[in-house]
Amino acid sequence: MSASPPTTRPLDGLRILDFSRVLAGPLSTALLADLGAEVIKVEPPGGDDYRHIGPMRDGISSLFTALNRNKKSLVLDLKHPEAAATVAQLVQNVDVVVENFRPGVAERLGVGPEALRSANPRLVYVSVSGFGQTGPLAHLPAYDIIVQAMSGLMEATGEPEGPPTMVGEAVSDVIAGLFASWATLAALLQQRRTGQGQHVDVAMFDATLAFLVTGVGRYLFTGESARRSGNRHSFSAPFGVYRARDGHFALAVLNNKLFATLAALIGVPGFAQDARFATDELRRAHEGELAAAIEAWAGQHSVAEVVAQLEAAGVPGSPLWTMAQALESEQGLARGLLSAVDDPRLPGLRVPTQPVKFGGSAPNRTEPAPALGQHTDELMAGLLQAGGERLAALRAAGLFGPAMTHTVSL
Repeated sequence: MSASPPTTRPLDGLRILDFSRVLAGPLSTALLADLGAEVIKVEPPGGDDYRHIGPMRDGISSLFTALNRNKKSLVLDLKHPEAAATVAQLVQNVDVVVENFRPGVAERLGVGPEALRSANPRLVYVSVSGFGQTGPLAHLPAYDIIVQAMSGLMEATGEPEGPPTMVGEAVSDVIAGLFASWATLAALLQQRRTGQGQHVDVAMFDATLAFLVTGVGRYLFTGESARRSGNRHSFSAPFGVYRARDGHFALAVLNNKLFATLAALIGVPGFAQDARFATDELRRAHEGELAAAIEAWAGQHSVAEVVAQLEAAGVPGSPLWTMAQALESEQGLARGLLSAVDDPRLPGLRVPTQPVKFGGSAPNRTEPAPALGQHTDELMAGLLQAGGERLAALRAAGLFGPAMTHTVSL
């Protein structure tokens, strides 16, 4: 008899109060929500800024929808006199707080780590910011392009003779979000062991530098800064993008055995014994000659033919896919990189989901991003045991902002 499919997820029972907005913080909590965590997104009366950033569909932001899947929305005006006391009550029933205010703002609002950990000593409080909670730049605001520029990532990106180039994705935000989700779970493991929570400080600047392993490695061993190498690897060759008859393909050769196989395939078997190409480092120094030989061979074939021959020879190579081709490929579909979500506002909606497969867990959650304030009454009644009269009084006092920002029906 076959075993029953799993019905639980890794983070079932974990409750997170999420003050973060825009990208890095919301991504970190979305990854945790996919795995079962209850994420309560606390929004100002006007909502997360990303609710108003395109591309839009029927007035709903694609970015907000993707980054706030599987969450509940609670509207609170944190500048209201009763807000800090209300949050202090809420955190007595949660495991984690995540925020990405500029350092010092949470404290001024009365929802900083000391205040909330006084209310719940087991609380894991995660702060995500541009430059961290300490250091001479801690006070600066940071957007992805600022951190790409200041971390050295842009210095390493682009053609050798061209200007520094921004990476075509908000990688510093994404990297910080990944580190924040990882750090949240690490702090929770320690909390389970010691009974005490802690303040976790995640900086986009730090996280991006930790991501730059080849550039930092070069600097630590040679004292040299990164070099822009365009579509070629900084250290290895042949390792990059090359031209075929009808387009481009990627090639990755990292050892002498693969190089000898490639040399035979492209009709220059003598290259395997040539002193110029005896090591990976020497091959990189003579990459121009290698590229000319590779493209002389590849120019006689289509990309599909080149990739097929490389695959048959056991040499790593691939076509260059668009994002749409990658997501809609048989591989992308088989891996379930997008989840279908039932949202009556957006028929046919698919959103990203965390990519790791857990063999002993139920599938990732597939719930839509919430309307602004959709769960305000539910959460206030459930977590604070606030009855109808109390809710009405708080609403009348303006804690939840204008009346239309809460209890939105879908």
